[in-house]
Amino acid sequence: MNFSLFISRRLIGKKEYRFSKPIVRIAIAAIALSVSIMLLSLFIIKGFQSNITDKVIGFSSHIQITHFNYGNSFETSRLEFSDSLTSSLEKIPEIRHFQSYATKAAIIKTKEDIQGILFKGVGADFDSTFLSQHLIQGSIPSFGTEKVAQEVVVSNTIAKRLNLYKGDKVHVYFMQDPIRVRPLHISGIYHTGVAEYDEVLVLGDIQHIQKLNQWKNNEVGGVEVVLNSFDQLEDMQSTIASVLPFDLNAETVIDNNPQLFDWLELQNINVQVILILMLIVGAINMVTALFILILEKTALIGTLKALGSSNWSIRMIFLYHSAYLIFRGLIIGNGIAFLLAFLQHQFNLIKLNPETYYMSFIPIKFDWMACLGINAGTWIICWLVLIVPSILISKIKPINAIRFE
Repeated sequence: MNFSLFISRRLIGKKEYRFSKPIVRIAIAAIALSVSIMLLSLFIIKGFQSNITDKVIGFSSHIQITHFNYGNSFETSRLEFSDSLTSSLEKIPEIRHFQSYATKAAIIKTKEDIQGILFKGVGADFDSTFLSQHLIQGSIPSFGTEKVAQEVVVSNTIAKRLNLYKGDKVHVYFMQDPIRVRPLHISGIYHTGVAEYDEVLVLGDIQHIQKLNQWKNNEVGGVEVVLNSFDQLEDMQSTIASVLPFDLNAETVIDNNPQLFDWLELQNINVQVILILMLIVGAINMVTALFILILEKTALIGTLKALGSSNWSIRMIFLYHSAYLIFRGLIIGNGIAFLLAFLQHQFNLIKLNPETYYMSFIPIKFDWMACLGINAGTWIICWLVLIVPSILISKIKPINAIRFE
């Protein structure tokens, strides 16, 4: 039988504490509060990063294949979307989908206003799943058919600025010499909250750009590649680049949006700071509670020493007892965190300003492995920290401890 564990379990009961009861409750509350804040911070930051990343990928895919002459221009350079390129991409199992596109700077004009835009042309291979999820009016037309689609999809931001609605007619002026104009109709209106795209991007038929640039049907501005997982990004960039012709380049969504992803990466520092501060708070409160427990049980310590118990076995009694208190705090903290996170995830109770945060509510993403790591790390760190103050037990003399009141 484990002597220390047996005594520790006997100490746990309804009347286990006398004057230390408030301190013990504060210690448990501190652990619970620390864990709940750490978990909620993690869920929110993960949700925030995932939400924005998904939106950026929805617009531009994981990897973009473009001509080396493209650079950072609004207008994509011509590349041949050949059968050999298609065949090479189809042989890579990590690629979930790929589609052609082309972009061109333009101005959209109504009777009263004008707005500079980036016209993105897509074809019959366009995956409209992402756009459909963020469509607030109308529908997505069929692009890339034999008859060139005379409809476009605009953002809610552009629609509000130009006072546009579904079915309205607009004139799109393409920036080239000479300037070309196309009368088009609004088929749908989308809203994502990502200002970098909502303020300028208009989706239409790629055949408009092909005709304006005098391209052939198999000539496009680029190819967007969607992977099965974001974690495969770097490896797949190298793999895709290895099968491309010498004049084509493969760039990741991070390469094309470095400032945005650097900003998202900085959010991890916020989480790390919160984790460290909350661990310090929890550990300090547990150390205080252990000192009070030792002080309260000084007479018991003296009696056990007089009966021949070793310092280490007595220390283990209080360490087991502290582990029980930490466990109680973890259970309460996890309950609070998961309850609040679930309510926010299901009902979006806390709203945000989409113009500032790219979304209209606080997003939640449950990361079970990170959650397990936080709980295990909190328990281990707090418990290890308590080993040092438990040395106080070895300084207690039996004769003085038995007389202690």
